[in-house]
Amino acid sequence: MLHTRLNRIAANAAALDGCVSYIEREIRPVLEGRPGSLGISVLEDRERGVAIFGSVWTTSAEMNGSEDTEVPLRGELARRTGGPVTVEDYAVPVFELVDQRPLPRRGLAVRLTRIQVRPSQVDDVIEVVGDIAVPSLIETPGFCDALLFAHEASGRLISETVWRDPRARAASPNVAAIVRTEFPDDASGEIHAVEDYTLVFSSVQEP
Repeated sequence: MLHTRLNRIAANAAALDGCVSYIEREIRPVLEGRPGSLGISVLEDRERGVAIFGSVWTTSAEMNGSEDTEVPLRGELARRTGGPVTVEDYAVPVFELVDQRPLPRRGLAVRLTRIQVRPSQVDDVIEVVGDIAVPSLIETPGFCDALLFAHEASGRLISETVWRDPRARAASPNVAAIVRTEFPDDASGEIHAVEDYTLVFSSVQEP
């Protein structure tokens, strides 16, 4: 199964611009040169002052093997922002890349839906997203990609959907609503947040 490491950066617009430039110029070639790398992506919400830098790997071992490389790079990002860079590692049980425009892709509209369930329910959410949500999304105009990140031990999941533009994203089926429909009476399941971003760039590709 594929894996991803997500790094969350919070800073003002000028510092974010510097971090994004550093990621594309310095971090991208280093990580993409490592075994098992499937590319990196950067999402940004300038209004909230947040960027998410993610790397995708063919296995957890290869992702973990990159940590010695990533630690000093993450330290430089923290120095530039003046605050910590938070890190989360996930498996990627759903990986649907439909958009075929040349890499790196830029300027697309992204939505992250953060979901919390009991660890025993993670497989159920994976099934709902893979078997119900994704087929619905694929039929929607402007759809580009759908990924699902899962941390089984904690019950945390993140749905990532990518759209041609904000209008297509706004008109799309709502992953949060689909999940709520499938778990209508389960108080242990919760949609923690729905966050909209712009794709600054992505070199992520299929294995």
